[in-house]
Amino acid sequence: MATRRHPTARQMRLGTELRRLREAAGLKATAAAALLGVSSVQVSQIESGVAGVSEERLRRLAANYCCFDAELIDALVAMATDRTRGWWEEYRGLLPTSFLDLSELDHHAAFHREVAIVYVPGLLQTEDYARAVFSSRVPELTSEELELRVRYRMARQAKIASYEVVIHEAALRIRISDRSVSRAQLARLVELSEKPHITLRIVPFDLDGFSGASGAMTYVGGPLPKLDTVVRDAPHGTVLVDSEAQLVAYRTRFRRVQSVSLDPERSRDFIHKLAGEL
Repeated sequence: MATRRHPTARQMRLGTELRRLREAAGLKATAAAALLGVSSVQVSQIESGVAGVSEERLRRLAANYCCFDAELIDALVAMATDRTRGWWEEYRGLLPTSFLDLSELDHHAAFHREVAIVYVPGLLQTEDYARAVFSSRVPELTSEELELRVRYRMARQAKIASYEVVIHEAALRIRISDRSVSRAQLARLVELSEKPHITLRIVPFDLDGFSGASGAMTYVGGPLPKLDTVVRDAPHGTVLVDSEAQLVAYRTRFRRVQSVSLDPERSRDFIHKLAGEL
């Protein structure tokens, strides 16, 4: 069984789901190893994403774990047998792996939902806005690193399908660069808000009932709700959240933020008004 030096987040997620099924069945790794005729070390490697698993072995494990959810098993088989080498591979070795993991997540996503508080989301940024965001990074990027990140971000935008986003007014008013960059960014938001696959809502400062000030997040839909993922930015890097209890909490948080936001038409008018003030 060949092992991987650097498993992707998707490969690790498959392993995590297999471990959860095993634990739900009350079996130890040694019992799973006996079912496959391998060592417990190899089972550990599968569950950590370091080693792959064939469709036949995966279905055998699922049956012995008493998992009869056909949709889940088929989704896990698809994850195990996927050999996609997407557009993001050209950046491998050039950008941190978290960038590539995010693009792979995008590629397989059923939908995206996002809440933005301080910055305009990366999927909606202009080149100049993105350049200003990356320029504020500490430690400072070289000019080559900076432009590579901007190019990657623009490429990623072109691959997104269904996208629903709620942006707080703070993100629209904070000028991370100069007035012209802010004005162009607002114009870009208006343009994108008219796309059929994008639903954009705004939360104004003076709207009552907003309790999501710390709720910035990206929620990515999987083939099944239990295979959804939440992407959070943390001081030490990107964190992917995938426990079922946390996913339920984030779904609730998004619905609450969405419920106090302006509808898409009023949001578009609001952005127009802000642009007029610049």
